[in-house]
Amino acid sequence: MTDEHEGQRPEDDAARLGLVVVGEAAALHSGDEAALDASEQNIRDTIDEMIDEPLTPRQEQVVERLASAGGTLTAGLSGALAAQTGRSVDDVLEGAARSVVWQQRLADQRDAESGARDHDAGRGQREDAGGQQREHRNDDGRDEG
Repeated sequence: MTDEHEGQRPEDDAARLGLVVVGEAAALHSGDEAALDASEQNIRDTIDEMIDEPLTPRQEQVVERLASAGGTLTAGLSGALAAQTGRSVDDVLEGAARSVVWQQRLADQRDAESGARDHDAGRGQREDAGGQQREHRNDDGRDEG
């Protein structure tokens, strides 16, 4: 693993991929070949920028197809939701994109709040939920009495 991706959080990568999937869904709904080609290139570019080591050709195909399948599912579900609610597909996809961004902002906020608590406690890093319990266990993993 290289240092290039060390500072990236999984939440940021997930949000970026979520937006790529919404973009693929929008391209599918548009029916525009140029938009579809651009979306497929966006999938490849995004994946290339996120990985630490080059993928094998087979891995690359699988990842691209997964992203494309996600876009297809999103397109189908957004079309069904649009028909059910009387809204446009564009409105539904815009809402999906806003939801992805909102989730990323919530993750940023949680990290910032956790970092402030850790800093105030003098720890400098987050402690997982089991951390307190592990502090009271002996070397063989049993609770100290």
